[in-house]
Amino acid sequence: MWGIIGTWEMVEEGIIQGGQLLKNNAHVFDAIELCVKNVEENEAFTSVGLGGLPNEAGYVQLDAAFMDGKTLSIGAVAGIRDFLYPVSIARSLMDGKFNNFLVGKGAEKYAMDKGFRTYPMLTEAAKEKWERHKDQVKNGLSPYIGHDTVCVVGLDLESNMACCTSTSGLFYKKEGRVGDSPIPGAGYYVDENLGGAAATGLGEDIMKGSLSYEIVRLMEHLSPQEACRQGVDKLNQLLLDKRGFAGDISVVAMNKEGDYGAATNIDHFPFVVMTEKEGLKCLCVNQKGEIKCLK
Repeated sequence: MWGIIGTWEMVEEGIIQGGQLLKNNAHVFDAIELCVKNVEENEAFTSVGLGGLPNEAGYVQLDAAFMDGKTLSIGAVAGIRDFLYPVSIARSLMDGKFNNFLVGKGAEKYAMDKGFRTYPMLTEAAKEKWERHKDQVKNGLSPYIGHDTVCVVGLDLESNMACCTSTSGLFYKKEGRVGDSPIPGAGYYVDENLGGAAATGLGEDIMKGSLSYEIVRLMEHLSPQEACRQGVDKLNQLLLDKRGFAGDISVVAMNKEGDYGAATNIDHFPFVVMTEKEGLKCLCVNQKGEIKCLK
């Protein structure tokens, strides 16, 4: 049984490519990496990779992560500039006992030494939007908008599971700001004995509940859909009770049987899934946990 699930409509083409690899007995690492790279290289998507929206200082700062469900190995980078495929850098960092999570200039030096492709990630369109937004912020607009991380969880025919994430983070974020996307247990987690989960939304709030880890553990006794619903509802209510506010929180998950789920605390969260059992589906879930087909 194979399957692959990802966040937001922007992941559809990557899910198709990754799903085709899985169908042809490729390793899950290759399938989910290809899926995310498809998003990273497309400048039409302004929250990931090329064309990602700049931080407060005017440059694109990227985070990415990769996790192996067999060994629990992780690889992650945060706060890097001008690399076309951060997810590939993260994947390479899973090897070895030490130095699995690198940030800033250290991560960039590692990537350069390993021969990863550099590329100017700030597009003219993104720069123009940053200039307009800077003026709006001066006039009182809240600075932080946009946090649509691409997250992918996959299962291959050999029962290997893995997950990965990639993002340029909040638009107009402070230099050095890191959200949940590269943080294991928060933005992603996978244990192939149970399944994998990954989150998108306001990282500062997602990190307060170790949400992805929580959902994976819930899948020991619950379906992926029920695990996602309980995980999101519990964290959302906890934040409301303790702080009076909960930012956007959305998750996708898949278990070791290829069953999947998604949940959100916003009105409309689209996701894409492709499985051996059901083929390709573009879906949407609402706050009540109701799922409908988009097309």
